[in-house]
Amino acid sequence: MAEVLDQSEVDALLAAVESGDIGNTDSQDSGHETFSHFLTDAPHDEIEIRPYDFKRPERVSKDQMRALEQLHEGFSRIFGAGLSGFLRTITEVRVANIEQMTFSEFTHSLPNPTSFNLLAAEPLEGNICLEISPLIIYPIIDRLLGGSNADLFIPQRPLTAIELRLVQKLLDRALVSLEEAWANVKQLKFSVVDNESNPQLVQIVPPNEVVVVVGFEIKMSGRAGTMSLCIPYNVIEPVIEKLSNQAWGGYKRSKHDSVLRKRVANHLDTARLTVTGILADTTITIEDLVNLQAGDVILTEKPASSPLTLSVGDKRKYIGYLGQFKGNRAFKVDRPITPKDRV
Repeated sequence: MAEVLDQSEVDALLAAVESGDIGNTDSQDSGHETFSHFLTDAPHDEIEIRPYDFKRPERVSKDQMRALEQLHEGFSRIFGAGLSGFLRTITEVRVANIEQMTFSEFTHSLPNPTSFNLLAAEPLEGNICLEISPLIIYPIIDRLLGGSNADLFIPQRPLTAIELRLVQKLLDRALVSLEEAWANVKQLKFSVVDNESNPQLVQIVPPNEVVVVVGFEIKMSGRAGTMSLCIPYNVIEPVIEKLSNQAWGGYKRSKHDSVLRKRVANHLDTARLTVTGILADTTITIEDLVNLQAGDVILTEKPASSPLTLSVGDKRKYIGYLGQFKGNRAFKVDRPITPKDRV
C-alpha cells in the first residue's frame, strides 16, 4: 500500500511541481513516486475529466429526474381537472421545469411573503414544501369569494386567517392529487403540517442539502402564477430506486395492474348475463302480425331437428339443442359457434 503523505510532504510536492524541479529531497521523491503512480494507472488519452460543483451536487440521476417529471405531469393533469371543477372555470396546470438544487437556493428564489406550506408524506420521514405564488393564490381566493379578477390588486402581506382557510380547501385537492399520482410508486398519505409566509424562516433540512424542485404553471381566467414542490433527497431516498423509468414502469405493471386486473375479474365473476335460445328466424307481413291470435302457428323454414343458437347478450356464442332437464326447459351446448356456421 502506498505511503500516506503528511501536510509537509504535500506542500513540498506542490512546490516542486510548480518550480519544475522534482527529486531534490527524499520527501519529494516519495511524493513524486506516489503522484506518478496515480497518473500512470490509465493512459492519459482515456482519462475523462468532468467538472464537478460541490455547491450543487447531483444525487438524483437523469432517469430518476425524468421519472419524477412524468409522475408530476400526471399530478398536474389530475390537479388541473380538480381545480376546474372546484373553481367553476377552466384552470390549466402544467409542469414548467424540474431541477435539483440546494435548499438555500430554493428558499432564496421564492418571494416574501408567499404561501409556503409544509407537507408530511407518511410513511416517508421528513417534510415536503409546497409553495404557491401570490400572483395566483389571490386570484383564486378572489374567485372563491365571488370576485371577477378584473382589477384585482395583489397585496404584499401574509395571508389572513380567512384566506388561510380558503387556501386549505385548495391544498386538500392538491394532496389528493399527489396521493393518486404517487400511488404507482408507493402508497403515501399527504397532510399539511404547517404554513408560513416567509420561506427563509423554515429550515426542514440543512441549507446545503440537495432537493428536487418541481415548478408548475397555473393559468386561470387570464391570470397566471407559479407553484413549486420542493422534495428533499433524504425524504425520497427510500423509494429513489423505484423512480427510474424501467423500475417504475415494471413496478406499475407487475404490482398495480395485476391487483386491478384481479379486482375487476372478481367483480365480473358475479355479474349476471342474459342468455337467449333462438329457435328460428322468419319474416311476416304487418297484416299477419296485426291478425295474430292465440293458437296461431308461425311456420319457418328451419327443420325441427336442426341445431339451435344460444346468444349471450346480443352475441351468438354457442350451438346446441333444446330439451328438458328435471321438468324444466333446457339448452344443451354442443360447441362454440364459428364464423363458418350458418345458423
